[in-house]
Amino acid sequence: MKFEKCAIKKNDKVKVLTGKDKGKIGKVLKVLRKKDRIVVEKVNIMKRHTRPNARTRQGGILESEAPIPWENVMLMCNKCMAATRVAHKTLDDGKKIRTCVKCGEAIES
Repeated sequence: MKFEKCAIKKNDKVKVLTGKDKGKIGKVLKVLRKKDRIVVEKVNIMKRHTRPNARTRQGGILESEAPIPWENVMLMCNKCMAATRVAHKTLDDGKKIRTCVKCGEAIES
């Protein structure tokens, strides 16, 4: 399912809805729009076994976050501290802002 627009941006706080990390809350590190995926801090940790080489003198097991589909996360509201949908409102000066559907508070990243 291809989406052209996504309400989630970098540095937003999101809650994971499905998968092995269900219920975890983390900060968005990267948004991959062409692949419809996001990378969330401390969610979907992947282990990679590396050998020592010229670039990495020490081999071992490296842990890093792998991307997850952005349909599996929901934006967190700072005021009501709940996962919420996003409404877009236009201010009087023509500026668009994202607001929480539950409490109506503006969401800043």
